[in-house]
Amino acid sequence: MRLEHVAIQVAEPAAMTKWYGEHLGLTIARHVGGEADTHFLADETGRVLIEIYANPKASLPDYASMHPLLLHLAFVSDDVDADCDRLVKAGASVVDPPFTTAAGDKLSMLRDPWGLALQLCCRAQPM
Repeated sequence: MRLEHVAIQVAEPAAMTKWYGEHLGLTIARHVGGEADTHFLADETGRVLIEIYANPKASLPDYASMHPLLLHLAFVSDDVDADCDRLVKAGASVVDPPFTTAAGDKLSMLRDPWGLALQLCCRAQPM
C-alpha cells in the first residue's frame, strides 16, 4: 500500500489551486470540477498529492482558528527565511518566524491566505 493523497475541504478551490501553483510550485494533476470543484495538486515529484474541494456535503473547517499543530501542510524549503518572506509578500501570514530546533532543523509556520497552516522545513537530516 502507498498513500495516494490527503483531502482538504476548502472555501475556494480554484483560487487556492492558483495560489499554491504560483507560490508553492504545485501543479494540477487532475481537475475533476463538478459541484465540489475538485482539484488534485501534485508536488514536483508528482507522487505527493493534495486534493482540495468545496463539497457541499461537508462543513468548512475553520482552519484559521485551529492550532497549526492539529493540521498543517509541510513543505521542504532550501531557504526557510527567503521562502517565508516570499510567501508573506504573496498573502501568507506568519505564525512562527523561522527558527532552528535542537536537532538542527530550520522551521517556520505560516498560514495561507485562507487560514490553513503551512510549515516550511529545512531538515538537518533530510527525510
